[in-house]
Amino acid sequence: MSTAPYTTSTAFLEALTEAGVDYVFANLGSDHPGIVEAYAHARANGDAHRFPRMIICPHESVAFSAAQGYAQTTGRPQAVIVHVECGTQNIGGMIHNAAKGRTPVLVFAGASPSTQYGEHTGSRNEFIQWIQDVHDQRGIVRGYTKYDNEIRTGTNVKQLVHRALQIATSEPAGPAYLVGAREVMEQTLDPAEANDPRYHLHHTPPIAPAALDPHTTDTIARALAQADNPLIVTSYLGRDPHAVDRLQRLAEHLAVPVLESVPMRLNFPADHPLHAGYQWNTQHPTPVLAQADAILAIDTDVPWIPLSNPPRPGARIFVVDTDPLKEQMPLWHVPAETFARAQARTALEQLATHIENTGLADRHATAQRRTRLQAEHDRRRRDAAQREQPRPDAITPQSVVAQLRELLTRLDEDTIVLTEAISNYQTVNEHLGATRPGSLIGSGGGSLGWHAGAAIGTKLAHPDTLVVSLVGDGSYLFGVPSSAYWVARRYDTPTLTVVFDNRGWKSPKLSTLGVHPDGAAATNDDFNTGFEPEADLPGIAAAAGGAWGRTVDDPEHLADTLEEAVEAVRAGRSAVVSVHVPEV
Repeated sequence: MSTAPYTTSTAFLEALTEAGVDYVFANLGSDHPGIVEAYAHARANGDAHRFPRMIICPHESVAFSAAQGYAQTTGRPQAVIVHVECGTQNIGGMIHNAAKGRTPVLVFAGASPSTQYGEHTGSRNEFIQWIQDVHDQRGIVRGYTKYDNEIRTGTNVKQLVHRALQIATSEPAGPAYLVGAREVMEQTLDPAEANDPRYHLHHTPPIAPAALDPHTTDTIARALAQADNPLIVTSYLGRDPHAVDRLQRLAEHLAVPVLESVPMRLNFPADHPLHAGYQWNTQHPTPVLAQADAILAIDTDVPWIPLSNPPRPGARIFVVDTDPLKEQMPLWHVPAETFARAQARTALEQLATHIENTGLADRHATAQRRTRLQAEHDRRRRDAAQREQPRPDAITPQSVVAQLRELLTRLDEDTIVLTEAISNYQTVNEHLGATRPGSLIGSGGGSLGWHAGAAIGTKLAHPDTLVVSLVGDGSYLFGVPSSAYWVARRYDTPTLTVVFDNRGWKSPKLSTLGVHPDGAAATNDDFNTGFEPEADLPGIAAAAGGAWGRTVDDPEHLADTLEEAVEAVRAGRSAVVSVHVPEV
């Protein structure tokens, strides 16, 4: 076999491997001949392991969300390759999710060739390369990336890749975006020059975790210890599974209840007596929040909605986050007395240790509060169990989650649940009762369709784990299931998807009622949110990816159907169960 040319594309792919990237999720186009050739030469020479494994995705949103899912469940950044500005725009919703969900993903997009008369290898030779040449391709995603740059020469491409990934993985983590014209990616390099140690940074770790200063540690610790009704509010602390036990340690020291507000992770074990419940689009006061006189808001963007469930007036509030100012949110305000930039795991360890060493806890008050909170927790669990009771005339979302929970408990195997249930987010959290850090994950953002690719990425990262997605019918269709289930079949990543099929968009209806409760839409039941005629949701997955599928509308058949679906996944097929819940 002839010696393969060493090009910018070769060096780019090597740099990804050096940085720990396992997969490149790709939607290839006319801008990627150099990358295609690099992979082909590597495979022909039996050297494919030098590059990340390429996963071909027929739609860019599936590619990006697959990379995000892998990164969310491993903590390691992955790469996405998209086609110039068109492919870049197709990842728009998913890059929003990674930005808001603080997930490191590196996107590479080619750019239209910069020459047109054959001056360099890769010069323009297709009509589309004039049409796809835009003024500011990087600007399309600049509002969502931590770093963007153009590869102008292959000489320092590795430096750019490592810098991009270092910035992407440093907290608050997020996406990075690189572009390179075709001629640059085809450039032939001297391997020694491309790997010159003067500017090729082989090891570029993320910045070290930030900690609280001693004064802030003491202030927050004393405020929580001296409060009658202290409270901790969090949303995504569980991004770091090790932070969950640190939170549990601090909460137990002082008997502080933990409220999960808009949680996109498992942040605190659901069965813990100090778990104070969940809140999403709460339109009425949350009792534990309304009573709290000292609040630690840690790793949360939306600790409450000021219009409908604000904290108690005069409560002492402390914000701890790696981004305590929410610098990418133009409108944001929490009336805190302290804003501290620190990693949650580190800050919680500091607070717990300080309380232990200084003896701040009032044992009598703590014991009384623990007893009261245990009783409140037990009452909420009884109420939840009551809502799970099956109805003879309809399948409720609560009963769906309860039956799935019972099935997974009986199977006694590790499971990762992806939730994109939207109007049923709270239902999933309340009735799934997840207790293991890392076992329940959301997109982190507000763009729908994440689950479809994320399930693929999660399964690639955890091939022996059962991966289950709980989604609405709108979310399911946003996920481009025709592409996602084809990818799952090709790369042997079978997962289970359970759809809460209410035949429409419930969330826009709820939003309209929240603003116009007595308006014309409410009076005439005219919301433009119905999905009639009904789509065959499992049929899409079956046609595209050979998935096992079934639609259920009889409560008596639900348990057996879920069990059959799990068995199908265990046998190597993806499965989709569309459950008819009450219509929108």
